[in-house]
Amino acid sequence: MSKILIRGAKVLGGEPQDVLIDGEVIAEVGTGLSDEGAVVVEAEGKVLLPGLVDLHTHLREPGREDSETVLTGTRAAASGGYTAVFAMANTFPVADTAGVVEQVYRLGQEHAYCDVQPIGAVTVGLEGKKLAELGAMHESAAGVTVFSDDGKCVDDAVIMRRALEYVKAFGGVVAQHAQEPRLTEGAQMNEGIVSAELGLGGWPAVAEESIIARDVLLAEHVGSRVHICHLSTAGSVEIVRWAKSRGIDVTAEVTPHHLLLTDELVRSYNPVYKVNPPLRTERDVLALREALADGTIDIVATDHAPHPHEDKDCEWAAAAMGMVGLETALSVVQETMVTTGLLDWAGVADRMSYKPAKIGQAKGHGRPVSAGEPANLTLVDTEYRGSVDPAGFASRSRNTPYEGRELPGRVTHTWLRGKATLVDGKLT
Repeated sequence: MSKILIRGAKVLGGEPQDVLIDGEVIAEVGTGLSDEGAVVVEAEGKVLLPGLVDLHTHLREPGREDSETVLTGTRAAASGGYTAVFAMANTFPVADTAGVVEQVYRLGQEHAYCDVQPIGAVTVGLEGKKLAELGAMHESAAGVTVFSDDGKCVDDAVIMRRALEYVKAFGGVVAQHAQEPRLTEGAQMNEGIVSAELGLGGWPAVAEESIIARDVLLAEHVGSRVHICHLSTAGSVEIVRWAKSRGIDVTAEVTPHHLLLTDELVRSYNPVYKVNPPLRTERDVLALREALADGTIDIVATDHAPHPHEDKDCEWAAAAMGMVGLETALSVVQETMVTTGLLDWAGVADRMSYKPAKIGQAKGHGRPVSAGEPANLTLVDTEYRGSVDPAGFASRSRNTPYEGRELPGRVTHTWLRGKATLVDGKLT
């Protein structure tokens, strides 16, 4: 593998520096580095970040290859600047055994646009009745450390307690989809003024908040780790802030779309805005941004949820929930957090690389941009601003809420262990 010299990049948004990649590692970081024998990437004015890590991606394979595959999903990830993703377990069959998680893990290794770490189901078939093979999945070649029934809530408190106890033995974490099912029966959107005016079934904030409150108390009781998926309400923020003040081992994520979009968009009845948890109010959006800035919310995770055209191009009630997000996540974070002054680029690296890698124990990812570290890197043209065109997506699906919206920033290069997966905005 030839040497690569990234010349004049603003590392984490700081002063321009040269970064020399030699093989799979960063060989040197400094100014005026020699380009002898190296392929030169002129990066003046661009920001260099550690490769992004997504703790919440739906790759759909096995079983729903009409929506996404490991290949297309990892190509989308590389396009968005990601070098590692964690693949959720709600596949067909469900990733609740060592065999299925190993299949997903091998597919990731074969395609190599980014590293794929499978997430194991908490319960058999995501049914919430019996614990899945947590130990076997951890001991498998996939080395699973994160477990989630995402798409469904582990609503049985006894099952949740047992899962927390089980993963504690090997330092794992349970990632909870916080949704009390009885409180969301027939729900179509956020419960509030807009749902009342539209006559759509309301999804109350308390359905999320009550589960989070229960689970942080269970985690405290057991002495285990719990992670809250796609936190979406101001009330949830306050519960997590309280739990952290007590020393409870809880982490939380927010999606890009919950940082930008509100339930007012549902007035269009466009199913592209139908998502779980639902888009909330402007008050919630502002609370989420502040919480991400002050560290109450630890990370940004995409909840990349691809669906085929026919599952979204239909009446609202029948439409599937979810949005694609890997290829637009960094742009949305720039728009909502960097442009607003809530985070600098070092803060973005923390929320989108360092911390998600730490929570998920993604080896070799979320590392500093310094000599001796794995060359998992992302180069961003932060001055770019353009309209989102899903026709150019690498994902197999096109269900983005940002079509036609102007967003800042464009990933130009992504390197996975020194190998370029994206060059000048084109996949290799």
